[in-house]
Amino acid sequence: MRAHLGDQLVIESPEAGGARRDGEIVGLRHEDGTPPYDVRWSDTDEVTLVFPGPDAHVHHLEHGEPVAARRTAPDTPEAAPVSTAPRAAGANNPGDIGRRVAVERRRSGLTREETAARARMSPGYLAYLEERPADPTLATLVRLADALGTTVGALRGGGTELPPGQGQALLRPRLRDLGPEECRTLLSTHGVGRVALSASDGRPLVVPVNYGVVDDAIVFRTAPDSMTAAAANQEVAFEVDHVDEALSQGWSVLAVGPASAVTDPGAVRRLVQRAHTTPWAGGEREMWVSIRPTSLTGRRITPADQRTATVQPDTRH
Repeated sequence: MRAHLGDQLVIESPEAGGARRDGEIVGLRHEDGTPPYDVRWSDTDEVTLVFPGPDAHVHHLEHGEPVAARRTAPDTPEAAPVSTAPRAAGANNPGDIGRRVAVERRRSGLTREETAARARMSPGYLAYLEERPADPTLATLVRLADALGTTVGALRGGGTELPPGQGQALLRPRLRDLGPEECRTLLSTHGVGRVALSASDGRPLVVPVNYGVVDDAIVFRTAPDSMTAAAANQEVAFEVDHVDEALSQGWSVLAVGPASAVTDPGAVRRLVQRAHTTPWAGGEREMWVSIRPTSLTGRRITPADQRTATVQPDTRH
């Protein structure tokens, strides 16, 4: 018998029609997954050391519904499973709290095991928290903050209403230019960017807009009497960026080119059908503006010793 953290241990009753007992495996005593196991029983929520007999079997997490979705109590986050099954694309993305915990742990020079011991939680749950979107309880955050020498507010992202980039710069930053293909990939299919233009009175203007990328053109919706409507029939700049506050790194892409109003009814209808979202600003915004970039440049800041990763184009659209 072999098991992983998060698997379910089921003990069948030897009597016909008898009740069975099940629980979540929350602790392993051997690296190869052989017994005994620390089991949190579903009927009592107690954790006991179990040496499974012939009437017991393991229900592996990857073969069914995650145990945590069925039974994990909201005030016992340490029971969250850590699956070793192959994950779907995007499933390994950590949540914001997990990212901050991982960064603070590395800054403190602590291993997961050391941090978990200080915070009085299992290393398995700490790994789950750092690697998956999670919603730990306040008690868990208090213990983590104390273990890492920080505050609950910092782990929760206190100051998120402030401008990004207020953290410390990297010790050895590297600034590099991005090629056109990587810029197109970072633009993705849609998002929020900033359009820079000259207002009707000649003053410079920068406005955030919801945008999409359709046939290599950057498109956005606005109202005919809005400030951004002035972008039509002039050359504009359009910028998108991403700042990783926790890691003090990020990138930016700048597109420059002529903008024009989309007036063909068929083209407008296709843009409406392909739109990923309505404008966040709300209101009637039925005028479409298209920007055809004649220049596409970008830059990225990373640690000097970090290997350059090749960004693959998004071919889903």
